[in-house]
Amino acid sequence: MASDSTLSRRRLIQAGSAAVTGVALGAAAPARAAGPSRPADTGVVEDGRVTFPNWRGGGDITPPPPPAPMPPGERVGFAVVGLGRLSLEELLPAFAQTRKARVVALVSGSPDKARLVAGQYGIAPDAVYGYDDWERIAKNPAIRAVYVVTPNGLHREHVLAAAAAGRHVLCEKPMANSSAEAREMIAACEAAKVKLMIAYRCQYEPFNREVTRLARSGEFGKPRMIQAFNGQTTGLPEQWRLRKDLAGGGALPDIGLYCLNGVRALLGEEPVSVSARLHSTPGDKKFAEVEESVAFTLTFPSGVIAQCATSYGVHESRRLQVHTERGDIDLRNAFAYRGQRLVVSHPDGKVEARDERVLAQKNQFALEIDHMADCILSDRRPHTPGEEGLQDHVVMEAIYEAARTGAVVTVAPPAGAAAGLDATRGPQPEPAG
Repeated sequence: MASDSTLSRRRLIQAGSAAVTGVALGAAAPARAAGPSRPADTGVVEDGRVTFPNWRGGGDITPPPPPAPMPPGERVGFAVVGLGRLSLEELLPAFAQTRKARVVALVSGSPDKARLVAGQYGIAPDAVYGYDDWERIAKNPAIRAVYVVTPNGLHREHVLAAAAAGRHVLCEKPMANSSAEAREMIAACEAAKVKLMIAYRCQYEPFNREVTRLARSGEFGKPRMIQAFNGQTTGLPEQWRLRKDLAGGGALPDIGLYCLNGVRALLGEEPVSVSARLHSTPGDKKFAEVEESVAFTLTFPSGVIAQCATSYGVHESRRLQVHTERGDIDLRNAFAYRGQRLVVSHPDGKVEARDERVLAQKNQFALEIDHMADCILSDRRPHTPGEEGLQDHVVMEAIYEAARTGAVVTVAPPAGAAAGLDATRGPQPEPAG
């Protein structure tokens, strides 16, 4: 291998999301000439947004256009159901970056907390509800969708209640505690004629989408092996994630799911068999009900083998590597909320090139929320519908069975799914622009 001093390090910078829609990274959009009809610094109104000519020189990329959010009154109103850490630390702040959605109501079992948070985000006092207030929620026309962010074991209850109230549902992952609950949730939303989307944020995040594009493009040959790891340490024995009735399991459904879903989404295929092993540190009371670590192997129809691992007992690490015939695609911080880095290693003549693909960071929670809003506004199926969440439960149950028996377990294809790639997914989301 060539020394570091001879390795090529190419930074391909993308300000928007052209790479994930098939446009070559680094390709500049045609510059528009400044003139009387397009003032260089004041811009013009065009197709419902303000546009400017490209003011950059030939040595820089063309900057993206300014954001063009919908007027607040035209956006899809969401009620956030559950005010735990994820809602307060990530989701509510993310609504400030959405373009088609707004938060109009809160649902919580803690009235004092809910009133405080409502005041912080300008939500009317009469739009604060308890978990038994679904009849009142159904009478609020401002609420068109709910985002369920309660513990996994409560997802079924809240999704069924939202469907009965006639509200579209964005539900956190994992979808439920079992495939049986997931099927019930899908059926309830279908019967109520409301949309159900599972919040697989990484499928909307630009770096993960670029890995999928590269793997499927054949640019570096076909994928042969995939490695995915998601691990962190877990304290606070009282937290709900360590209770089986509320979490459904341990590291696997919580953070290992990112490995499973990430590999499935990357390939577009469904695994045909799994093998697995579980381990929990003996005597550690935190893992009296749920597992600490899981290692599992997925085999796909194309012959790709994915080796995945997850743990609640290791220093934080989140990585996805795709090994192809002529390259190595390495996404670091793959499943984190932010900080992704993508490095592609491949031969370039007589040297080994390492290209860092630098994409614009986007708030992945805002992207997924806006996708749900767009699906409601345009009446189309979400990219990650209930069927996507159901299939993950089917595979996770096979993983637990493989670990229990020590045998390779066959995984049946999704029921009723059409042949081809992405059988459990809807249309691709809009580019993150």
